[in-house]
Amino acid sequence: MPARYDRSMTWTDRIAFFAPLDFAAVTLLIAGWLLIGWWIDRPSQKNPSVSNLMASYRREWMEQMVTRDPRIFDAQILASLRQGTAFFASTSMIAIGGTLAMIGNGDKISGIANELILASDPAFVWELKLILIALLLTNAFLKFVWSNRLFGYTAVLVASVPNNITDPRAVPRSHQAAAVSITAARGFNRGLRSVYFALTTAAWLAGPVPLLCATIFTLGVIYRREFASVSRRILMDTQA
Repeated sequence: MPARYDRSMTWTDRIAFFAPLDFAAVTLLIAGWLLIGWWIDRPSQKNPSVSNLMASYRREWMEQMVTRDPRIFDAQILASLRQGTAFFASTSMIAIGGTLAMIGNGDKISGIANELILASDPAFVWELKLILIALLLTNAFLKFVWSNRLFGYTAVLVASVPNNITDPRAVPRSHQAAAVSITAARGFNRGLRSVYFALTTAAWLAGPVPLLCATIFTLGVIYRREFASVSRRILMDTQA
């Protein structure tokens, strides 16, 4: 590690301020984030995730919607889903703004952080850690915004489904609405996972070991909710 930080240093010299354990912790964080998302979206048929189970219920919802008249109930559900995505998008935007403000005051943050954990890292180190948090929050924001728009598309598709069940366009249009709704939900879930791992990255401010522990804990929580939760057992009960 360099003895003293100089703003004229190259990126290679600056990276030397991070220990190998830092790189290992960040690698586990990013790999865990990508792999758990891939596993949730593409589980085995014998062990489906909650997200996949809910996708099947969304298809059934749209099939039931075809014969429901009036469709006020369906419109209320879609409005509620859009409100949820809008709330998380707004929250992510506020969090991004707060993180960027902290990055802009890197020297002050560095002084406070070094006193709290008895370290001597330069402002660059803290700024880079905060940038990773901001990137994850930005990804979450983009996912929530796109999910909100897709739920809007779903609402339009639902409104376009003919009220007459004998109309040849009714069932295919309902399947389109279901597919777009499932895509919207997938984006929303990915946004939530980005928020989870952004919060996990905050543990890096205390060092690489806390980041490793927080990443393992977050992966465990996500796995339990998707593959071992009480709600999943309820959804799996086909006799209900």
